[in-house]
Amino acid sequence: MDGLSITVMIVKVLIVFAGVMIGVMAMTLAERRISAFMQDRLGPNRVGPKGILQPIADGIKFLMKEDIIPTAAVKPIYILAPAMLIIPALMTFAVIPFGQTVTLFGKQIALQVADVNIGILYIFALTSVGVYGLVLAGWSSNSKYPLLGGLRSSAQLISYELAMGLAAVSVIMMAGSLELNDIVAAQQGELFSWNICRQPLAFLIFLIAVYAETNRLPFDMTEAEQELVGGYHTEYSSMKFSMFFMAEYANMITAAALTVTLFFGGWDIPLVNEVSLGFFGGILSVMAFAVKTAFFLFLFIWVRWTFPRFRYDQLMRLGWKVLLPLALLNIIITGAIMVFTA
Repeated sequence: MDGLSITVMIVKVLIVFAGVMIGVMAMTLAERRISAFMQDRLGPNRVGPKGILQPIADGIKFLMKEDIIPTAAVKPIYILAPAMLIIPALMTFAVIPFGQTVTLFGKQIALQVADVNIGILYIFALTSVGVYGLVLAGWSSNSKYPLLGGLRSSAQLISYELAMGLAAVSVIMMAGSLELNDIVAAQQGELFSWNICRQPLAFLIFLIAVYAETNRLPFDMTEAEQELVGGYHTEYSSMKFSMFFMAEYANMITAAALTVTLFFGGWDIPLVNEVSLGFFGGILSVMAFAVKTAFFLFLFIWVRWTFPRFRYDQLMRLGWKVLLPLALLNIIITGAIMVFTA
């Protein structure tokens, strides 16, 4: 790689990292403001204009809190567990294309940190690693309540990863590739070419599984306060405690972006040829991708403050007896349609 390529790569990494972290801060504020609006409350309105500096105040508060480590905790694992959650959460966005390729300084620049030919597998692999962070956080605390929360998380995430992966298989079959750029390209051209129109059942299964994978209501059984006194992070404090929530919001951003990429055309705008618009088309594609992702992030918040939490037996029954058979049936139907229309 020449010097310009290395510089472009570093700039893209910094932009994506900064974008995700700013998104995490914005989501902590949006969560409170939107929930307050839905419940006819004010929400944060003291720190900065309209309370927009509240995320910064939260960060300062966590930094100044005393960092307490339980005496009986397994300290190396206890310290490592939050990092095992937040690092994969930040790395997964690297393969998601957030805009069309643009030309700068005579060089074609893909608006994507890493264009790998197994992008979807890369994302699923990293999201699976996050399970270890939850389990090890509960186990290393050497307390029964966090351990129960960690064990619940492992069972829940493994169950819904199967349904989520199988829902994505039908999209991969139609695109004929594991590369996310190819999946986006397969959805371009026509008004109803997005996979939400061609794979509505896969979208529904994927969306439900995404809520379970990110531990959001109505699937936040790992943090069921009424039963677990807070779940796997009960014994954590200070910045280590905040890292769990940073990882949750980072995972939400990645999950929303992946949903857009697989089912809503990614950065594509129907009936608009972004390539013919040059650099302006690239900016337009990034804005379209951001708006679509923001919609699904809003949906995360809306669902949390609308639906009640499942019982644990209901949660597992939905994953194994409903979503998994439906995902398998959808793959069979998709394969049959592809064979008979070939």
